[in-house]
Amino acid sequence: MNAIVKKAWGYRHIVLVVLWLLYIINYFDRLAVLTFLPFIQKDLNLTPVELGQLASVFFFAYSLAQVTAGFLADKFGPKRIMNIAIIVFTLVTALTGAVKSFGQFLALRIGLGLGEGHHFAPACRTINNWFPIAERGRFVSFFATSWAVAPAIVPVLITSISFYFFDGSWRPVFYLLAIPGLIGIWALWYFITNTPKEMLEKGRLSQEEYAHIMDANSASSVEEQASAEKKADKKSNRIFLQDGYFYVYTVLLFCQCAVYWGTTTWLTTFLVQQHGLNLKEMGFFASAPYIVAFFAMMLGGWLMDKVMHWMKPVALIAYIGCIPVLYLLGSVEKGQTGLLLLMLLLAGFFVNLNFGTIYAYIQKRYPTEVVGGATGLANGIGQMGSFVSPLVAGYLVVVQADGSQDFSRVFLFFSLTAAVAAVCAMILKESKVKAAETGVRKEAEQAV
Repeated sequence: MNAIVKKAWGYRHIVLVVLWLLYIINYFDRLAVLTFLPFIQKDLNLTPVELGQLASVFFFAYSLAQVTAGFLADKFGPKRIMNIAIIVFTLVTALTGAVKSFGQFLALRIGLGLGEGHHFAPACRTINNWFPIAERGRFVSFFATSWAVAPAIVPVLITSISFYFFDGSWRPVFYLLAIPGLIGIWALWYFITNTPKEMLEKGRLSQEEYAHIMDANSASSVEEQASAEKKADKKSNRIFLQDGYFYVYTVLLFCQCAVYWGTTTWLTTFLVQQHGLNLKEMGFFASAPYIVAFFAMMLGGWLMDKVMHWMKPVALIAYIGCIPVLYLLGSVEKGQTGLLLLMLLLAGFFVNLNFGTIYAYIQKRYPTEVVGGATGLANGIGQMGSFVSPLVAGYLVVVQADGSQDFSRVFLFFSLTAAVAAVCAMILKESKVKAAETGVRKEAEQAV
């Protein structure tokens, strides 16, 4: 019984919880800017186009950082790269409170993107090092819940802090956000090491848990597999590069990121400028879609695993649902707060229903030997949707003669983007590339 308890809970779970909290801090810094964007716009006298540029440049830097983060984590260790990342985005967030011009803000947004972009891959690498193969799926999924939890709590929390403690001012909140960043730096230093062996040597990891992690990982076989995959890599990459459905998938992922980060970027500005919500009201309404998002992600995964067994049906439900909901959200008239809240909840559900399952497509279609390369390339292309969408939306905002802003064309754009994703989902084929898979495995076996 004692052995079972140790396998069920151990120091590796402390590592996971700390990584999860660190990513929540990452999202606090990222979402704070988006939450206060309409008030920053007013204070700095920014146009909607400039606002879109500020939002998009973050994602451009973030996408570039995603590419380098994995290589740096492999070379220097994930803990060191995460530490640098947290120091950078904590410093940039504090400096954001003192920003005075569009140029300064642009530079800080690039710095924030580079800092936060170097956090995700090292965190995943740390989970890979600390958890047995059989446990990684569910614990990576737990780590991913930070994507839903943070947007659900950040807007209402920081707007409440601004409202009750700083008379509605946004600048002091950014100074205050340096505190969780500093706590995160300390937690990373104290609780996390690159490998279980390092923590074993410090005497804070039991020999039994270390044996459980390493035995289940079967380190020698992993090394042999890695060697075989390296020798077969040139041929195996052709499996997805020559598959037309891979490029359809990247367009779908591009649209998914465009809809999610487009709506997330412009939501608070839409609520303030088109619906006239005050700071306190806006925080509540901005959090509403992401409270639903957590349950939508979990439901999407359950539907795929237990009911439909494929991503495609879940994707079609999500995107076909997004088309009318996003269009209607942009058309809700000012003062109809009940209808506005309903449409926000529906948007949160449909936009996020496929967000967890979409990344399972590559694992289902391609052999293990190419999953890493295919995922990296697809995600790199897909994340550019996060860059393009807020930028395009900035040009679609209509400024009325009285200074108010109309976002109906923005949400029509998001709706049409969801329609493109639905078409891609209809085209996709999810069955294994069997012939290619056989060839790669045979070559891998010969290499071993």
